[in-house]
Amino acid sequence: MVLNIILWIIFGALAGWIASMIMHTNRAQGGLANIVVGIVGALIGGWLARVLFGLTVSAFSIGGLIIAIIGAVILLAILRAFGVMHRDVGHRA
Repeated sequence: MVLNIILWIIFGALAGWIASMIMHTNRAQGGLANIVVGIVGALIGGWLARVLFGLTVSAFSIGGLIIAIIGAVILLAILRAFGVMHRDVGHRA
């Protein structure tokens, strides 16, 4: 049980971090935001995979990570559209 929670946090952090690098929001969000974005993105991506393609992802795998990243990118795009998240604009001193 505890190991599963730790794995989900690590999986979420990785998916959220990769998505933030793709969307250029890495500087605007910290580690906790990466975890939340990754976990919520995994839920969004898993739902879309099931609805659009009939896929079921229930285990830690490369396919699951890719779906989580896609969901996290979609989440970040939605947040950006509503002005919640901004693109990195360069180095801030």
